[in-house]
Formats: sequence, structure tokens, C-alpha cells
Amino acid sequence: MPDNKSRPSQERPWENGWAPDTTRAPGTRRLWLAGVLAVATVVACVATISLADKPSDVKSAAGEERTTSDKETSSGLISFASPTVSGSPSASATKGSASPSASASASTSPSPSPSSNGGSSASPSPSGPAAGGGSDPKPVGVRRSMRSINYPNRYWRVGGGQVRLEAAGGSEFREDATFVVVKGLADSSCFTFVTSDGMSLRHRDFVLRPERNDGSALFKQDATFCAVPSSHSSGAIMLESVNYPGRFLRHRNFALRLDAYGYGSNHREDFSFHLVDGLA
Repeated sequence: MPDNKSRPSQERPWENGWAPDTTRAPGTRRLWLAGVLAVATVVACVATISLADKPSDVKSAAGEERTTSDKETSSGLISFASPTVSGSPSASATKGSASPSASASASTSPSPSPSSNGGSSASPSPSGPAAGGGSDPKPVGVRRSMRSINYPNRYWRVGGGQVRLEAAGGSEFREDATFVVVKGLADSSCFTFVTSDGMSLRHRDFVLRPERNDGSALFKQDATFCAVPSSHSSGAIMLESVNYPGRFLRHRNFALRLDAYGYGSNHREDFSFHLVDGLA
């Protein structure tokens, strides 16, 4: 059995042969525990302070960023929306000033022409060509007569509420076959024919008739015809309607009417006339 040795009394260790362990300072374990506790306490305090301060820092940083962004955005919008003096007003003014002339030139140049027969598309001056030659005719507003190219002895003549192609006759005929050619009521570069008693020739139901000017826009257009050179005879012209482009005055069964000019038209010479000095 093991010996039951009692621990020697420590009141006099030197007498009993027992001595304390001097390799470790007394209270070291307690010191280590106290140090660890102190460090843990410091770390906890620092962490608590950091967590308490972080939201305010983030909030202030976000507020500063938002303020800066708002300033940049607002200044950018103002700068973007601000008008610049880049010369655009002068460009638009130039465009606006050019538009009337462009529209005027477009409205004063009758485009359809009998190109199938090689005729020129350029419109002659409002005075028109002279009969049988290329000499300059008299100005508009003078008395003129219209002679057919395929019936050289027949002229336009007003009678019975319409205009017909008839052979030359006496003084009454000459008066009825003479017109005052004036600038077109709807287009000053074109023609309007006025009879001796002050009526104007206009197409109605595509038939040429003498009627009183009622001042309406429709009447002005119906009574305006633009001259296009004819390829069928030297100095001859064709008269195109302003409000029916592609339709020209022609005689059919010796009655003057508005008809389409094209490949399906028979007797194309019926569309051409000489503007000659007035018979009366």
C-alpha cells in the first residue's frame, strides 16, 4: 500500500526540507487573466465606439455626395438648356427669306409640257410669240387674236356663250375674234383673255366660255392659262390650265375646250395656236 505521506508543514519549510517554487513569480496567472480581461474590455470599448460613430460618418458622407451630385446635375441642366448664339437665327432667317422666292418661282413656272414631241419645257414671256416668226411680240394688254395652226384661216370667236374656231369674216366677226391679252388673274406670268365687252374666257366643265369675273379664286384660276412652246409649228404656243396641269386648250369639232395632252391624244395639232395681231 502506498505510504500516506502528509504534506510537511510549511510554517518552517527549511526545517522540513520543503521550499517554494521560485521558477514562477507569485500571482502570474492572475496577472495574465487581468491583462486579457483588460485587453478584451479595451477592444469592446473601441468596437462600441466605432459602431456608434460609423452611421453618422456614413450619413454625412452620403449627404456630402448627394449635395455635390445635385449641384453638378443642376448646373449641367442649366448649361444644357441655355440657348447658344451659334448663328442658327441667321440661318433660319435666310431660309425664311429664301422660301417666298422659291415658292414664287415654283408657282410661276408651268411644268407640264408636251415633251413627247420634243417641245421645249420653258415657258415664253407673258406676251407670247408672234405669228409665223420669232420676233418679239407687243406687250401684254394689247389686242390679239388666236389662229389655229392646222386650220390657218380659222380663229377663236366668241358666240352663243362659248368660244369656237371659225373662218374669218366681216367686221362683226373680227370684233368677236379679238381679245385683250392681260396678265393671268391667278398667275401674272400667264395669260387671261378679255373680250371686247369686258368678259374673261374661263373653262367651266372643261369648255371655254366668256363670263363675268366674279372675283372668286376659282374664276381666277379657270381664266388663267400658261403658254408652252409648241413643237408643231414655229412660234406656236399651247395654253395650259393653271388649276388643271397637263390639260391644254384645244379645238374639237371646232369648239374650244380643255383636254389632256398625251400619247392617247389624236390630232395634236389641235392644241397649238398662233398668237397674232388683233383682227379688229
